[in-house]
Formats: sequence, structure tokens, C-alpha cells
Amino acid sequence: MLGTSKALVTAALASSALLAVTVQEDKLGYQDSPLIPGTEWHVHDGLRPQPRVVTPGAAGVSQSAPSDAIVLFDGTSADAWEGGPWEIADGAMTVNGKGGIKTRESFGDCQLHLEWRAPELGDGPHAKGQGRGNSGVFFMEKYEVQVLDCFENRTYPDGMTSALYGQEPPMVNACRRPGEWQSYDICFRAPRFDADGSLVSPAVATVFLNGVCVHHAQPLIGATRHRQVAEYAAHGPTGRISLQDHGNPVSFRNVWVRPLERAE
Repeated sequence: MLGTSKALVTAALASSALLAVTVQEDKLGYQDSPLIPGTEWHVHDGLRPQPRVVTPGAAGVSQSAPSDAIVLFDGTSADAWEGGPWEIADGAMTVNGKGGIKTRESFGDCQLHLEWRAPELGDGPHAKGQGRGNSGVFFMEKYEVQVLDCFENRTYPDGMTSALYGQEPPMVNACRRPGEWQSYDICFRAPRFDADGSLVSPAVATVFLNGVCVHHAQPLIGATRHRQVAEYAAHGPTGRISLQDHGNPVSFRNVWVRPLERAE
């Protein structure tokens, strides 16, 4: 029995070592970054379990904005944004290396809808991991929901499609193929701070990717950071929504937002 136990332990260690080597070779993430508070995982930990794949329902007609929404991009004009400017063609605006863009108007608690499309990059050396269709949606220019092509493409789970970047992976991977339009529907609740700047309640996000709930009332541990633990710094009740230029020609269309009444 003792020999059997030793054999099982040895096999388990060998399996873990093989997984670590595979992750390192694939460069999925890091094991030298800080631990995320309350978890056993490092920030951008490539050993964190990959969410299971869920095939979303068939793509339908682009969802029209409701009557009380503020239309941020209707396929023709980017007047609601500053920065870039990005190329506008065929009803979409596409990242073109001229920098990120952000809304002229500021928002706090809100419901955001947008549709995005990752490019088809083929099988080149950079067409994997974080190099495939990388962008991001930032609320208040601080709190990121990751945009990435993770259709049959592994990366560190807290940096995959719809992850709360560097903090929480999605519950499932509901990506469509690159080249197909995908949708985000996000309800965001801004953090609350006391008069002395201390945190009263964290930001909270509920996220749907292609109609599939991937985060349900998920608290954020702070403002997005790369390879570091997120943390809060006091700020005002509203901020601008921004879209990231990460060097990939990701396209966006049908972007609208509904400010939500602050629920105290």
C-alpha cells in the first residue's frame, strides 16, 4: 500500500510538472506574479483551470438600441468618441494603430451593449494567446472586460475573452469563430467611496457574451492592472467608457449605453 501511495504521489507530481512545462512552453501566463487575494491563483496564472466551452446560439440580427439608450456608435459616426480616430467602413469602426478611444460623456452605473469582431489572423507566430484579436472595454477608464479571440485559443484564464482582466475568468467560454460578430451585454455598478476616500462597496459586473451569462454580479477587487493585484483608489461617481487599441484590428459596431439609476 505504501508503495502504491508513493507511486500515486510521484505520478501526480509528474503530471503537475508536465502541465507547468506545457503552460510555460505555450506561454499561457505567469507564476511569478502576486497571488490574487482570496484565491490560490497568481495574477494571469496559466495553471488556473480553463473555463469549459459553451457553443452560443446562432447569431441573429444586430440588436437595436432601446428608446432610452444613448447611441455611442450607429455605424456611421464616431462623434460620441474622442481619440483615435479609428477607420469607419461597412457599419463598423476598426482599431488602426492610432490609439484607444473613449466616450466624450461620462457614465457611472450603466448597461452597455456592443458588438465586436476579431480578425482572422491565420496560423502565424503571433496568432495565438494574447495576440489574437486583443482589445478591451474599460468602464470609467479603469475596470476592464477583456476582448480577445479565444475560439480554440488558450491563454491565461483571467485574460481570456470576457474576463474581468487580471481578476476573474468567465464561468464559460462562449466565443464564436474569428471573423464572426460577437456581442457583449454588460451591467456595471460603479464602486462607492466614503468622504475620506475609503471603499464602501466594490464595482460589480454582470456580463453576457453572445447571450450567455459569463459573470453574475461579480465584484471587482480593484482597477485593472497587468501582472499586479488590482486595487482601488478613490474617484468620482462617473467616468468615461474606453475601447483599447492593443495593436490588433478588432472591429466594433452597434454600441449603446443606458445610464442606470444609482441604487443606494
